[in-house]
Amino acid sequence: MEYSELIAARYSVRTYRPDPVEDEKLQAVLEAARLAPTAANRQPIQLVVMRTAGREEELGTIYRRPWFVQAPLIIAVCAISSQAWVRESDRFNARLIDAAIVADHLILAAANLGLGTCWIAAFNVEAARTVLRLPAEVEPVIFTPLGYPADLPGLKIRKPLADLVRYDHW
Repeated sequence: MEYSELIAARYSVRTYRPDPVEDEKLQAVLEAARLAPTAANRQPIQLVVMRTAGREEELGTIYRRPWFVQAPLIIAVCAISSQAWVRESDRFNARLIDAAIVADHLILAAANLGLGTCWIAAFNVEAARTVLRLPAEVEPVIFTPLGYPADLPGLKIRKPLADLVRYDHW
């Protein structure tokens, strides 16, 4: 798919078919995430791929919407602060931006393969830490179901470009 068509077609899927995701497609999505740019190419992230079958109740503690566990897979993008690039002037740690870029690559690759995703940041952090058995230094940042959509995209509402862009100064 042409890139401009892909970014226009991608949407947040909230109903999934139970069909399994082929391993080749999963690997392609994970490879797209691996190739994402990160600050100083540190790649301070880990992806946790979880199969939902038989774990719906446990995984549902992370995010309580029923559609979260409808897809056959859920992917967590986690960041490791100690591995991330830090800006010297103010000690800004790029881990969250790196995780967001990785998630975006993953989500766009999935859409290009006919798979659905939904960017989820409103999850229960403590439940996520427990279910994923995360070490203390690993931070869950973003979750997404991964599967075949069972719905159709709705109208995509975005602000006009003129409301988002400034030139030369504020």
